[in-house]
Amino acid sequence: MDPKKSLCLPSLLLPLLMLLLPQADTRSFVVDRDHDSFLLDGVPFRYVSGSLHYFRVPRVLWADRLFKMRMSGLNAIQFYVPWNYHEPEPGVYNFNGSRDLIAFLNEATIADLLVILRPGPYICAEWEMGGLPSWLLRKPSIHLRTSDPADNMTKIFALQRKYEPRGPLVNSEYYTGWLDYWGQNHSTRSIPSVTQGLKNMLKLGASVNMYMFHGGTNFGYWNGADEKGHFLPITTSYDYDAPISEAGDPTPKLFALRNVISQFQEVPLGPLPPPSRKMMLGPLTLHMDGNLLNFLYFLCPKGPIHSILPMTFEAVKQDRGFMLYRTYLTRTIFEPTQFWVPNNGIHDRGYVMVDGVFQGVLERNMKYKLFLTGKVGAKLDVLLENMGRLSFGSNHSDFKGLLEPPILGQRILTQWLMFPLKVDKLVKWWFPLQLLKRSRPQTPSGPTFYSTTFKILDSGGDTFLFLPGWTKGQVWINGFNLGRYWTKWGPQQTLYVPRPLLLPRGALNKITLLELENVPSPPQIQFLDSPILNSTSHKTYIYSLAADTQSTSEPMELSGH
Repeated sequence: MDPKKSLCLPSLLLPLLMLLLPQADTRSFVVDRDHDSFLLDGVPFRYVSGSLHYFRVPRVLWADRLFKMRMSGLNAIQFYVPWNYHEPEPGVYNFNGSRDLIAFLNEATIADLLVILRPGPYICAEWEMGGLPSWLLRKPSIHLRTSDPADNMTKIFALQRKYEPRGPLVNSEYYTGWLDYWGQNHSTRSIPSVTQGLKNMLKLGASVNMYMFHGGTNFGYWNGADEKGHFLPITTSYDYDAPISEAGDPTPKLFALRNVISQFQEVPLGPLPPPSRKMMLGPLTLHMDGNLLNFLYFLCPKGPIHSILPMTFEAVKQDRGFMLYRTYLTRTIFEPTQFWVPNNGIHDRGYVMVDGVFQGVLERNMKYKLFLTGKVGAKLDVLLENMGRLSFGSNHSDFKGLLEPPILGQRILTQWLMFPLKVDKLVKWWFPLQLLKRSRPQTPSGPTFYSTTFKILDSGGDTFLFLPGWTKGQVWINGFNLGRYWTKWGPQQTLYVPRPLLLPRGALNKITLLELENVPSPPQIQFLDSPILNSTSHKTYIYSLAADTQSTSEPMELSGH
């Protein structure tokens, strides 16, 4: 459907109803409370399901992932529908391409998988703002949701029986692994603990959904964040230590779970497909296209918004990505003078420049001040990066940008220009080659674009982009926003590059980086044939769920789904 055409909810549901109607007279699903079971078409039924998020997997790979889930012994899948993925503006809906929900349901049908649909409106899922659209925050006084704390499976089942003495037992989210935060280690959960927990529940006759069975990737700017004492943005990889890896490959955990499932119900005959072909390439040397400030009026063609005090992303309708704040010094600052934003008012990272020279970073909950000098009339620029809105917790209105006016010395800085930046459009459409050649500076300073082209001589394969020595930024391949990298912090060191994003057999591919801080010398990248997801000095979260109890050392309270 046309993403610019406003539709009402009934018209959106009509195609789904039409899809279901032909089978409505022959199919049935009933909760049989007298026998503590589900009835599917009149027959006792137990589902063994896995979570997969269509919005974290390229559309051309949906069928592959669903087939592997079915071959693992699952008879159902569970997934969310993110409101913000389908209604980018009030009354504007998008169900095209990778957002084609009906097409995904059809793929699940072809794979012989039933569907447990969780439409929201709130989903958490470590997704940007928990699936709620950021345009809700254009009303500054809005009050968002409440929360309900979780517990271990024994207590949950006991609580279920207290309020529902009869009926089937269900665990809707049995964790196969866990999520990752930037700056912490890759989370894992051991195969014995996952398989034993599943076996115990299946012995009880429970229906189970495994979260996640295939995690996928937070492409673009879609990752969410948690807050537990400080701001915790989620990594680009959503591998989750799941049975099917981020690249779609079966893992030893999958085969162990398949073995458990086979003890309780039939699994499809035949082997699972082998891992996909992987590709190595490089190192490749990137060329500097120019500092971000050189492209400011291409990044913001409508020009800046003027305000006495800085405005938030939401106030100027900038949903994600980056916005530049600019003001001018009204007096000369001879001695290094403190520049800071009160009340933790940097959401989330600010890259500070004076007359185009990079001064350093201000960061939410982490770094509150810099010391600046400058002449009267000097440009003071702060590039604000939205690192993803909070996806978990009660009433978190996670506004982005400069939430308070910055202070230099004892003076509140006023008279701001806000440039909402269309970085993706610049990378994809507006980078004329002659402009890039003409505008290259001699030395980089702060946020800078780099790019190169490369060829794949054969049919190619999946690969993993490795950025050794780079600091932090965003990557595009052939105009597709691959996501954030933060090599300096980790744990994720490589970005998954699905084969369909690459042009094979001698065609020219282009990679573009927006490096926000510092680059290695020489500025090189590589494509590897395996991922590096665990490279920090921090302690790894390892989950050990003995039988049906949850270890007290597991930080599962940090998030929910």
